[in-house]
Formats: sequence, C-alpha cells, structure tokens
Amino acid sequence: MIHQPSVAPNSAEQAIAARIAAAMPTLTPIHRRMGDYVLANLFRAATMRIDELASVVGASVATANRFARALGFDGYPQFREALVRGFEATLAPVERLRSAQESLAAGDDVLDASLEQAANNLHATRTAIDRNAAEAAVEAIIAARRVFVLGYGASAFLAGLMEHGLMPYHDNVQSLALMGGPSHAARRLFASNEDDLVIGLAFPRYVEDTIELARRAASRGARVLALTDSPRSPLAQFADLSLYIRADRRLAANADSAVLAVIEALCDAVAYRAKRSVKAAAEVSEFVLPWLVDPHAENAGPNERPARVVSRAASAAGKPGKPGKPGEPAATATPRSTRTSSKTQAKR
Repeated sequence: MIHQPSVAPNSAEQAIAARIAAAMPTLTPIHRRMGDYVLANLFRAATMRIDELASVVGASVATANRFARALGFDGYPQFREALVRGFEATLAPVERLRSAQESLAAGDDVLDASLEQAANNLHATRTAIDRNAAEAAVEAIIAARRVFVLGYGASAFLAGLMEHGLMPYHDNVQSLALMGGPSHAARRLFASNEDDLVIGLAFPRYVEDTIELARRAASRGARVLALTDSPRSPLAQFADLSLYIRADRRLAANADSAVLAVIEALCDAVAYRAKRSVKAAAEVSEFVLPWLVDPHAENAGPNERPARVVSRAASAAGKPGKPGKPGEPAATATPRSTRTSSKTQAKR
C-alpha cells in the first residue's frame, strides 16, 4: 500500500490543546469534562455553536461561556475563533452553509444563485485562462505515449469523464481515480517516464493522494499537467503545465461545472488536432451502435426496424435469431407454447 505522509497537527491546533491542558488542574469538574471533549474532538468542536458544545457535554450555555473565559478568552466566540484557526480551508464550506441557513429568507432563490455562480465561474475561467498554456496542454496530451488522469473525491468522477472524452483520440489514456484506489494508481505510475503525461485534478479541499501520486510520477520523469484553482495549489508547485479554473461554490467546497467545461474544451481541441480523429470517432460510433437507442426505430414495426434492433429484441426474448444464408431472413426462435401445441397435435 502506498505510504501516506503523516499530517502533523498545525500550530494553532497545538496552541489551543496546550492551553486547555495547562488550565485543566484549575478547572471545575464540568469545565474539565468540556475540556476533555474539546481535546478529543478538536475539529468537531470547531464546527459547534456554543449551545451545541454545551449540549453535548450536558452543560448550560453560561457554563460553556465561563469555560472559554477560564481558558483566558473574552468569551466563547473568541475561543471558537482560536479553534477554527488552522482548519479554515476545511471548514469554509461548513461555515458558508451555516451562514446561508441562518441568513437566507424562505423566498430566496438558492437554485438561481447557484446557477449564476456557475456562470460566473465559467466566465472568469474563460477570461483568465492562459491560451499558451492551454495550447501546450493539448500538445502534451497528443504527444504523450500514455496519459494518466488522477483525481480523488469529487474529482474522481471528473477524471473518468476526461478519460471518456479523450479515449477515441488517444491510444492509451487511463483514469486512475476509482478501481483499486491509490495503491493501484501507484503501481500503474511506477513505470511512468518522460514519455508519459499525468493530468492531476486538485481543488480545495486538496486530496493528499492526488498530490503525492503526481509528485511521485514527476520524480520518475513524467510530465504533469495540473487542472487546479490557483498558483498556490500544492499541485501547481511542481507541475510542468497548469490551467487555473475558478471553482467557487457558496454552499460546498468547490464547484465542478467550470472544471468539466475546461475538460470538455481540452477533449474537443485534442479531437480537432489529433490525426485520424474523424475515422476514430466514426469507428467508435459504429462499435457502440448496438447499445444505442433510436426512438424512431423502437416505435417502428418489425419490418421497418434495422436488423440490429430486431436482433437485440430477439436476444431479449431469450434466444438470439440465427443468421441465415445470404439473401435469406434470419431464423427466429419459436415460442415454447407454439412448439408444445405442435407436438400435441402430432400425437393426436
């Protein structure tokens, strides 16, 4: 299994823990109980309002406020501010959702606001994207011997869509996001080299597996294309190419709509530039034809439906039709009831 880098407690977390531990000998029993809970659940406590923390330890709101003052804070708001410090990026969507629920009136159109934000993200991305970097990204995809797409969390689904979009136009593109997990991805990337391209998708809250696997591939010589939010992204720090995408979302960690739009744009550009792309698209379309539904054909009579539809219908009935000689219609399975009736009549 791939080594997971240990995550050391941040300095703010250490400071608040040390402050509570130092005050423990002087606290009342109920305050010690509150301190024990906070020490054991620092992140969870950082998400709690004063009444929630008081309730979980069986204390009053006034007791929770006195607990904060016993630690040297002016009150609970200042204590919680110290708790949150260091968890800002992780807690940001939680706080935005809490704020929205407390401030939005019943008549406010959350759906419209969300769609407007998605449109703003797309506009900002289109305006700010580096055209030279985008061209270089397309060239890197086309030139790569193998393309590996990395993304975990919500980005895993985007990685799969990128694999789907590039597959007709590149002989070897693989999403390493889902099956087998990070250890399987590490095994695939072990043999990567300067002929390969790793496309990493990383947005706040950044997933360590994506960063670490891309970094290891880079150490073996593979080029790295980062689809991420800003130059401050940990993935952008070592990527050979970066495309920055606005992914703001009011009530969640980030939005996927603009990211998907950029992925589709890259796939379209590769399709336009790749050799044999028209032939490849036609061959893929022909190959998947039996699994596609033509509503006009499905509503037509048997004599008007294409052979592939009749064959599929026969297969669904239990036994596929047998192909006849050239010029002869395909043989179809005889229903069991008909065969039984014929045998009975023969005996009579």
